[in-house]
Amino acid sequence: MEVWEMHEWYAEYLDACNRHDLEAIRSFVDPSVRRAHLPGGVDAWVADMDELSRAFPDWRWRRIQIVVEGERVAVHLRGSGTHLGLFLGIEPTRKHANVAEFAMYRVTNGRIVEFSGTGDHELIAQLEG
Repeated sequence: MEVWEMHEWYAEYLDACNRHDLEAIRSFVDPSVRRAHLPGGVDAWVADMDELSRAFPDWRWRRIQIVVEGERVAVHLRGSGTHLGLFLGIEPTRKHANVAEFAMYRVTNGRIVEFSGTGDHELIAQLEG
């Protein structure tokens, strides 16, 4: 994909994430996606997104910056929402969380095949703090 196409592709992916549309999200992810320090495969990816959207029904990401180089995409995001459901074993706190996120993707044929990025440490700290 050209750089401008990758920007558009990512905007569409982020829109699906912000709608919490799990089937649309699935369409952006390769079935055998590899994720650093997390279980691989699209089912694990979608399950994690489902857990987040159930725990934070109003969760939204806002893109701060995107850098595209070939099939690699680096993104700085802000994620925020109100903790209203169980998340990673943490009972609902009703706290509003706002975190910086950094994500690195490798995209082939319009699907994420590799991912690495910041974990949930900042989010967990806000819920437990």
